[in-house]
Amino acid sequence: MTVVLKLGGSVITDKQRPETLDEGNLARAAAAVADYDGEIVLVHGGGSFGHHHASEHGITSETGSHDVTGALAVHDAMGRLNDAVLAALHERDVPALPVQPLSAAARDGDGMLSLSTTQVKTMLAEGFVPTVQADIIAHSGAGVTVVSGDELVVELATQLHADRVGLCAGVPGVFGSDGEVIGHIESFAAVREALGGSDATDVTGGMSAKVRALLELDVPASIFGLDGLEDFFDGDSPGTRVG
Repeated sequence: MTVVLKLGGSVITDKQRPETLDEGNLARAAAAVADYDGEIVLVHGGGSFGHHHASEHGITSETGSHDVTGALAVHDAMGRLNDAVLAALHERDVPALPVQPLSAAARDGDGMLSLSTTQVKTMLAEGFVPTVQADIIAHSGAGVTVVSGDELVVELATQLHADRVGLCAGVPGVFGSDGEVIGHIESFAAVREALGGSDATDVTGGMSAKVRALLELDVPASIFGLDGLEDFFDGDSPGTRVG
């Protein structure tokens, strides 16, 4: 069984403070991953590392830039976050290796994402845990744009024929207009009014983008908070089930 799990930037960083880890949450997530006995691909968001620099330089998933200084600022910050995630995993003997989309992905002129997964499949086959960062990628006609962790989850889950998909977010699920967590989402239209953007700097669309992305999958996915991570690994569907 192959699991694709995203650790949201709002979970592992303090998104209100530039380049600031939430070390306690990161340690909890790493411990849960270490206890999981199965094939897993990890993806992590940008949090206060990537989003801060992308916002500063005006780069989003749709608005591109040819400014190499801005591109490197985002990419380098994401590399520092990826190093921190890897360090937390290695402390718990998780055989994690980094995957940087800048060298493995691109968008065409219509904005369609292509991602090479040969390296990810080989890492899995050799017993490693591919750990994929959100990043900037080359975009035909637009310079570089941001590729979000949510986009990467969908692409990886599709190409790897994942059995389960989880997004560990900074909230316990998707909130409805009544302030309660929605148990199941089958269409975006049903929750359109309830969904909004992120409270902190987010250049990739917030919760709306997460739900839209997960609805593209052929397998159900779950959006849940850190408290639901162990339940997800146990086979449950904590938080909000999408699809």
